[in-house]
Amino acid sequence: MSAIPEFDFVSAAACRDKKVGNCPQVAVNVPGVVALRDSERPGTIVTMTPSQWETLTGAIKAGEFDLSA
Repeated sequence: MSAIPEFDFVSAAACRDKKVGNCPQVAVNVPGVVALRDSERPGTIVTMTPSQWETLTGAIKAGEFDLSA
């Protein structure tokens, strides 16, 4: 069994305010891996390739996951 890499998670600037509760956190410090977690559930980590991350963020920027619609 391989060890879990040591991810260095960061939050977006908007989430660094102490008044903000949970926020998505991203780690890109492990080569070839983008890790994502919820700050309220730090033990649950989703990983993907940089290519998958680019696909996801591109879809978000294009409004594909717009919850206000």
